Amino acid sequence: MTKLRLAILISGRGSNMEALVKATQKTAFPAETVLVMSNRSDAAGLEYAATHGIENIAVPHREFAHDREAFERAMHTHLQRSNVDIIALAGFMRILTPWFVRQWDGKLINIHPSLLPKYPGLNTHQRALDAGDEQAGCSVHWVNEGVDTGEIIDQRRVSIVKGDTAETLAARVLQSEHDLYPKALEKACYSLLKS
Repeated sequence: MTKLRLAILISGRGSNMEALVKATQKTAFPAETVLVMSNRSDAAGLEYAATHGIENIAVPHREFAHDREAFERAMHTHLQRSNVDIIALAGFMRILTPWFVRQWDGKLINIHPSLLPKYPGLNTHQRALDAGDEQAGCSVHWVNEGVDTGEIIDQRRVSIVKGDTAETLAARVLQSEHDLYPKALEKACYSLLKS
């Protein structure tokens, strides 16, 4: 079986990254995780990658004096060196420039904690509660030059229950993310392999 070479970009603890790594370790999965990269050298997820024998690199964005494209060019160099075929953003808390998105067009996916197109950006759980929504959830989408506006690959709904806070809702949505993201990545990989 042909396996795509996956890079996962993170900024923190990397719980979605862990779910993707576990999925890609299965023989029948159409991708293998070859690189975990973070914009923060203290990201806990880098240690997880190291303990699982996965190349891990920090490219601290603060070292680029607010030059977003220079930061992304540094990331791009590492991705090319690792012969990456597809990138999964997993809690990567940087908005990517059009330059980077164009380099990886059709090979870049993201998970977002809302039922897109509702609530792109931040504070999604509180926004859903404030709107009186009965359901929240998560979406995996192709990344385009907008913020959370790319074509949706898959979604998972999570009921909002009486007494929910942004924190309790976030915890339940995160559990759904861990189940959804590997399945959506698999769909994305098969669509790339067919093209």
